[in-house]
Amino acid sequence: MKRFALIALGLVSLVAAPTFGQSYVSDAEPFLSAVDDRDGDKVTSLLDTRPTLVNSRNLKGQIALNVVIARSDDTWLRFLLGKGADPNLAASNGDTPLITAARVGFTDAIELLLVRGAKVNTANRMGETPLIIAVQQRQLPAVKLLLAKGADPDKTDTAAGYSAREYAKRDTRNRELLAAIEAAKTPAAKPKSDDLDSFKLN
Repeated sequence: MKRFALIALGLVSLVAAPTFGQSYVSDAEPFLSAVDDRDGDKVTSLLDTRPTLVNSRNLKGQIALNVVIARSDDTWLRFLLGKGADPNLAASNGDTPLITAARVGFTDAIELLLVRGAKVNTANRMGETPLIIAVQQRQLPAVKLLLAKGADPDKTDTAAGYSAREYAKRDTRNRELLAAIEAAKTPAAKPKSDDLDSFKLN
């Protein structure tokens, strides 16, 4: 019986002992939760203690930039970028902040992310680029902006093997998407500079 108890205790210790990376994920939970709740005081306090949390993922694989971009929150976007948020960091599904911005048509975020070095043609795990997502969601202003910044309309996804141009051709209810792609010119316009290092939440 005593031996069994010792074995059980050992197993509990193994389960409870964090492996490499587990603490990083668990520490991200209160941070991402505070970002989701728009709790500026808590987020600031957590980042003051551990600045790397700005680029952490929680147990669901979410990242802070995607959370605030999905709600089209310009204030929080600028704050997180000013704190060192990586514009190319992807969530566990491969969605980058630029893909999230394209999905919701948040053109100000697209501009800002590109200024901060976001890669315009990076795809998610389905091979979907920001431009493909923008076309699928019929976000015409986002489509035009991404094209102006060098998005490749002929890069295909792995989900269906279609490109943004092909998705636009298949969308018979919105011909403006295809017209925008056909009218796109290269080379891409260079993003203007922007200083976010001193941006603070109100």
